[in-house]
Amino acid sequence: QVQLVESGGGLVQAGGSLRLSCAASGLTFSVYDMGWFRQSPGKEREFVATISRTGATTYYADSVKGRFTISRDNAKNAVNLQMNRLNAEDTAVYYCAAVYGRPWPSTTQNEYHYWGQGTQVTVSS
Repeated sequence: QVQLVESGGGLVQAGGSLRLSCAASGLTFSVYDMGWFRQSPGKEREFVATISRTGATTYYADSVKGRFTISRDNAKNAVNLQMNRLNAEDTAVYYCAAVYGRPWPSTTQNEYHYWGQGTQVTVSS
């Protein structure tokens, strides 16, 4: 079955960096656009970033543009999220997700077909 497994979360001070990774299995990874979402307590899950199936195109939420970078390695079935200049508002559970056959860019959670279990990112101020 399809599995998306996130890793790399943790506790970091404001201004610091973290790199999240998502390992995919059970799907033809190279045909899926991939996305990252996040959810803070009491808030809706929100879009963070997405990358096209070839990796040629990316799209970001305004709140993370210029600080976060999404990338993928189709040979390793992996997608990454490099997060720089973190602040307290970035504290959330981060989820990777896979979408196929939807118009670009897919920024709403109901477009995505598969989800990981999430990894916690906590930014201390």
